[in-house]
Amino acid sequence: MEFKDNKAIYLQIADYVCEQILLGKWKDEGKIPSVRELAINLEVNPNTVMRTYELLQNKQIINNKRGIGFFIDEHAEKNVISFRKENFVNDDLPAFFRNIYLLNISFAELEAKYQQYLKENFNVTNS
Repeated sequence: MEFKDNKAIYLQIADYVCEQILLGKWKDEGKIPSVRELAINLEVNPNTVMRTYELLQNKQIINNKRGIGFFIDEHAEKNVISFRKENFVNDDLPAFFRNIYLLNISFAELEAKYQQYLKENFNVTNS
């Protein structure tokens, strides 16, 4: 995983975990890598992963079964969507709106690009 300078690493790891859940790679109530395992895989300090896991526990995305490990919460997908939507609306959307205004990009252009993106990346066609 390559980290970007514009966002704290623990938040980027949280995005990674959330993406694994949304893509169905990590299933509801399934065990996830331990703090140490994920730290090794991502080449980060275990304290950074622990901070990520604490954040995700507070958002009810994962939970800790003492002595056993961390697991995906049964309502994780719903909670991930809520968490990520809140972040997107508050952090990313204002800059996005500013750019489409400054660059005079129409919603028709955006829709066409979005449909192309869906087709190329998720094999979804416009119905």
